[in-house]
Amino acid sequence: MGQESEDRAAHVRTRAVGTVGHLLAGLGAATAALVWAPRAAPSLRGGFEGEGRDLSVLFVDLPLIVLGGVLLPLLTWTLTLRLSRRPWIAALAALAVLGLGAWGLSEWWNPRLRTNPGYGPGI
Repeated sequence: MGQESEDRAAHVRTRAVGTVGHLLAGLGAATAALVWAPRAAPSLRGGFEGEGRDLSVLFVDLPLIVLGGVLLPLLTWTLTLRLSRRPWIAALAALAVLGLGAWGLSEWWNPRLRTNPGYGPGI
């Protein structure tokens, strides 16, 4: 009876660790989309009569950014968990890498922010 309860506890721990990994991946996707949205808004709206609209931010940039947001914490979680065998260290590492990734995205990714390209300040 003791072996059965140990097996059950190990199974519950394994499922909990997997669930935390999935939650980190979902958090990464949501964070990436939230960092992406305000910077992509001018490119999606465009300017006067849609000038300067660039839908590549929707069809190219968004999927790549969300994929990176999913993979970055998930890979960090998996690698740290295999190296340390402590889920709380892996979770902290994954959250730290997610924060650094969001900061890096906000610093590096600059879609066109001028909605009316070609128009100067006027006379």
